[in-house]
Amino acid sequence: MTSSLAVVRRPRPVTVTVGLLVFLALSAVAGGIGLIDGGISDQFPADWLDRLPLIDSWLIPGLVLGVGFGLGSFVAAYGMLTLRGGPRPAAALRWTGHHWSWSATIALGVGQVVWIALELIYLPGWSWLQVIYGGIGVALAVLPLLPAVSAHLRRP
Repeated sequence: MTSSLAVVRRPRPVTVTVGLLVFLALSAVAGGIGLIDGGISDQFPADWLDRLPLIDSWLIPGLVLGVGFGLGSFVAAYGMLTLRGGPRPAAALRWTGHHWSWSATIALGVGQVVWIALELIYLPGWSWLQVIYGGIGVALAVLPLLPAVSAHLRRP
């Protein structure tokens, strides 16, 4: 009897990409929960909210962080690991020629870079965390473009 689970050999850059997605997912969910429940938002001066257009509480940033980057990164990592279908897989395949997790990872990377840029524009000062998460964003936007990752996620 043969197993129905096929062994998929992933190139190292795919493993690195999945690792970054999982790290971003875990930390974004934790950060989002902290912003929503006040655990970390209490550390930020209230006048920081005055600088943010259309935002008067940490709820919206917490939801974007936790749901958008957190859950979004988990879903992209799952898709990249399993290569299973997902949100509109046929449309993504027709448009890019790649598994949907390829474009989701690039979108998360670009979104992360934009998120950090907005922090640098609207919040005072900077933090080493912004350097780390900005670097993760750049890596997630670029890694899927590497030949090994692109070939692994390309669909016939």
